[in-house]
Amino acid sequence: MKKKHVIVGMSGGVDSSVAAYLLKQQGYDVTGLFMKNWEDDDTDEYCSSRQDFLDAVSVADILDIPIEAVNFSAEYKDRVFSNFLQEYQAGRTPNPDVLCNAEIKFKAFLDHACKLGADYIATGHYAQVREFNGAFQLLKGEDGTKDQSYFLYRLNQQQLSNALFPIGHLYKRDIRKIASNLKLPNSAKKDSTGICFIGERPFREFLNRYLPHQPGEIQTPEGKTIGRHLGLMYYTIGQRQGLGIGGTRGGSDDPWFVSGKKMADNVLVVVQGHDHPNLLQPSLKATDLSWIGGERPHCNWVYAAKTRYRQKDAPCTIANFDHDQCQVDFAQDQWAVTPGQSVVIYESKVCLGGGIIVA
Repeated sequence: MKKKHVIVGMSGGVDSSVAAYLLKQQGYDVTGLFMKNWEDDDTDEYCSSRQDFLDAVSVADILDIPIEAVNFSAEYKDRVFSNFLQEYQAGRTPNPDVLCNAEIKFKAFLDHACKLGADYIATGHYAQVREFNGAFQLLKGEDGTKDQSYFLYRLNQQQLSNALFPIGHLYKRDIRKIASNLKLPNSAKKDSTGICFIGERPFREFLNRYLPHQPGEIQTPEGKTIGRHLGLMYYTIGQRQGLGIGGTRGGSDDPWFVSGKKMADNVLVVVQGHDHPNLLQPSLKATDLSWIGGERPHCNWVYAAKTRYRQKDAPCTIANFDHDQCQVDFAQDQWAVTPGQSVVIYESKVCLGGGIIVA
């Protein structure tokens, strides 16, 4: 009987390397695929794609599997990076990893794999997929500190039906141990924390290459000017570092946090104190909704939501569906809800989907 063919997205990191190993152990016909999706200023100073490719090739050699490289940089610029810039220019804070997964890893990569005759694609994401009552569900990864279902909430039934997540049931310490036992060259390699496929660059310097920055005033909610900002695109709701302002004379020494942006006036609004009322919201509005099962959740049922990665699940209800928008109401006020980020809805360990926060 012919083995099922799986093409694994191998990034050069330890997670995807162990994913490839586990699939081979399970009897699949495994091929590695290294995706290069960024070419602008691709130098050793910031982008490690050359070393990542060498690491992926070294692992493939040890595992005795074929590997190829494919360039999706044009697709990345068109489908992900252009949206990234538009959102920052509009004063929002996008999450490119969400769009990158939906448009590149599980669309461009999946299409390429299907042309090569693959039965499945696989990645090193900490997530799980199961078939339940004739539909595919996305589940949280077993390791709660590494769960990446938040970044995958825009996947649809067709994408999930062709996806495998071999390490979703494991903890990071297990991955490191397996890699070490196999003597993989990347067993101790640190996890990437940069922008999806672009790498870890000085953010302001990077963004300034593509968008003009316009300095302006930093004000309190009452309209008092207390400093200058470098450009609204460089700041996000809840940001504390890099504001360049201290305590007020004769006032509190509590730290300052970004609480809003007045785009028309080019004003950055800040407040003092982590728990300032302007940083807390009882509800939010979301648009560009995407539901994994194809049907929207029930109104007024109690679910859980994350408004940013690594946030603890927050009990909530969903209401006021209007075409491609909804309102999410929380049991407790949420801190620094940020337009442009995603709100992702869960029912226990099942990721139902979500949308982009607009207010």
